[in-house]
Amino acid sequence: MIDSIFGTPLLMWLVGFAAIIILGVSKGGVKGISPILITMLVFVYGGRGSTGVLMPMLIVADLMAITYYRKDVQWKYLIKMLPAMIVGVLIGTLIGKDLSEEIFRQSMVGIILISVIILLYWERNPPDKIPDNWFFSSALGLAAGVTTMIGNLAGPFANIYFLSMRLPKNAFIGTTAWLFFMINIIKLPLHIFVWETVNSESIKQSISLVPALFIGFMIGVSLVKKIKDKNYRKMIIIITGIGALILLFK
Repeated sequence: MIDSIFGTPLLMWLVGFAAIIILGVSKGGVKGISPILITMLVFVYGGRGSTGVLMPMLIVADLMAITYYRKDVQWKYLIKMLPAMIVGVLIGTLIGKDLSEEIFRQSMVGIILISVIILLYWERNPPDKIPDNWFFSSALGLAAGVTTMIGNLAGPFANIYFLSMRLPKNAFIGTTAWLFFMINIIKLPLHIFVWETVNSESIKQSISLVPALFIGFMIGVSLVKKIKDKNYRKMIIIITGIGALILLFK
């Protein structure tokens, strides 16, 4: 009877498998659920370890997304946010390199809770009320870069920016997919050579979870045309907040 996979207890690995399904759903177009999968992966692999397992999965998922939504990217909006986000990644690399596991985990909890607050604010102040100017795109890009490096939690910042540009649904998905593909390619060598979170052991774990990614992506693509109910987003916000609080007291 199989009781572990690459040293991870089977039950914990199944939690990780479910988390990567959620990643696939998110990259398939159902945005706003990333904090849930991050919380689940932290439970299985720890704060820093989870980033190493997740990093290759993000790139594979991004490749799937940019292939499927290849005709929908809006380059002018992507280019406007990308430079500040790259600076944020470099800042996040310096901040996160020497953090202890406990502080790293607490930082991720803080990012999740901040993400929840942003989403709640977004509910009360729709994106069409947010100004389109250089400071706005740069501030969100910088925040997205720092949070994507420390906790892979840049989604809320990028979502607010691109939705405020009133992009159509597929253009929103395709543009964010290209943005994060470029950023994750930049992040990968930093995880390998600076943080050393991506290594032979983490890659084994990542490979074992690849089937979940394909399953989730297919689910996400099929759902993206059907999800319109605002109650769904409210549910995600509530679950995300609960997950962060559980992680905080773990």
